[in-house]
Amino acid sequence: MDEMEKRAAEIIHLRRAELAKGDPVAMPITMASMYHLPGDPAGARGYGRMDNPTWDGLEHALGHLEGARAVAFPSGMAAISAALFAVLKAGDKVIVPSDGYYTTRMLADRFLKPLGVKVEERATSAMSVGGFSGVRLVFLESPSNPGLDLCDISGIAREVHAAGGLVVVDNTTMTPFGQRPLDLGADMVVAADTKAPGGHSDVLMGHVTVRDEALYAALRDWRKISGAIPGPFEAWLTHRGLETLELRFARMCASAQVIAERLAEHKKVQVLRYPGLLQDPAHNLMRKQMATGGFLIGLTLKDEAAGEGFINGCKMLQPATSFGGVHSSAERRARWGDAVQPGFVRLSVGIEPLETLWASLSDALGFV
Repeated sequence: MDEMEKRAAEIIHLRRAELAKGDPVAMPITMASMYHLPGDPAGARGYGRMDNPTWDGLEHALGHLEGARAVAFPSGMAAISAALFAVLKAGDKVIVPSDGYYTTRMLADRFLKPLGVKVEERATSAMSVGGFSGVRLVFLESPSNPGLDLCDISGIAREVHAAGGLVVVDNTTMTPFGQRPLDLGADMVVAADTKAPGGHSDVLMGHVTVRDEALYAALRDWRKISGAIPGPFEAWLTHRGLETLELRFARMCASAQVIAERLAEHKKVQVLRYPGLLQDPAHNLMRKQMATGGFLIGLTLKDEAAGEGFINGCKMLQPATSFGGVHSSAERRARWGDAVQPGFVRLSVGIEPLETLWASLSDALGFV
């Protein structure tokens, strides 16, 4: 049996071992800022900023999927912030992807630099160029968002560790079912569970997973002291989403593979990026470190008008700036300042029946 299939089955039954007769099968939501705490507080829950049973349940499930210790945060950016601020100090050097999620670069430029952290940007596909001497932390995003370039996580991890640094991988686009960066040598994995893990576009959540106890303690301390804590209801929603993640992710990726193959042959598509395509420049690396090509597709149409016309003219595309929901969604990333062509569209494939979705996409392309 495939290891991730086993974990997908087990996550649905994780609570069983903890249940007493008459306990609810579904994880309860604990809404509490205070806990009953007479006398010596050692070993007991003390305050809502430090502990919550609903967080514990979510982290237990996330950790089971990742095979690691998980710390939950109220958004993907809160998780990224924790991974950086928990370990970096003045004089350290960090490398971030120049073509990754733009808010990570903004965080590094506007807040790490003024604190004395040296920041260097490198393209994902050329991350090893220049070496890693003197680098405290390398932040990777593979596939990159939105361009879908890849980098060799295991190879980079070996180089960075040899130079004495740490590797953080943003695995938001792939989830543990598509890629396992900790197994490839990463020290920390960050993810926005707002996307596919939550899956229903109704929750903000993020997490960091590690296998090193010192890093785990540092992340827990950062959350407690900074106050970057998730809400109990949001943690409950994310936990519920995890129970169907494997099912949704498999369908999304299978549909994306077929749709990408068809889009690659479409006369209106000028450039198509999808790592699962044989002709994609990252395909060989994808086969080495990913279980699937994912559910995101990058397609470039002739201009801004064509991109907007395709998105707004497709009845089965939600114009939105996030991805990973049950519904397919798309946006023109140039509107946020990403270094892409005006007609570049990031397409997130949902769980709609494949042929019905394709018919809608094809019809919309016919009018641009």
